[in-house]
Amino acid sequence: MTALITREELQAAIAKGTVTVLDTLGGAYHAQQHLPGALPLVLADVDAQAPTLLPDRDAAIVTYCSDESCPNSGQVAERLTRLGYTDVRKYKEGIRDWTEAGLPVESA
Repeated sequence: MTALITREELQAAIAKGTVTVLDTLGGAYHAQQHLPGALPLVLADVDAQAPTLLPDRDAAIVTYCSDESCPNSGQVAERLTRLGYTDVRKYKEGIRDWTEAGLPVESA
């Protein structure tokens, strides 16, 4: 099971630049809105893109999805862990929680 991160912890890590945030919705969802600096990475692309996108297997990584009912963030986090990434956490509340809290998002 993937460790979790709170909104406040994630907000602080993004502000400090100490985390790579992965939007596991990808595609049009990512283009429409995503957390600041988030990179799109869906489960189907993890094996092919992770080595280039995430070269440091010990770096802090956080995955997120739309909300708690969306399985994507957990699936991507689990796959990254199986590939040897050591510091992967999930923001289970997702972008819905982030935007409802009035926090900034970016778009493509």
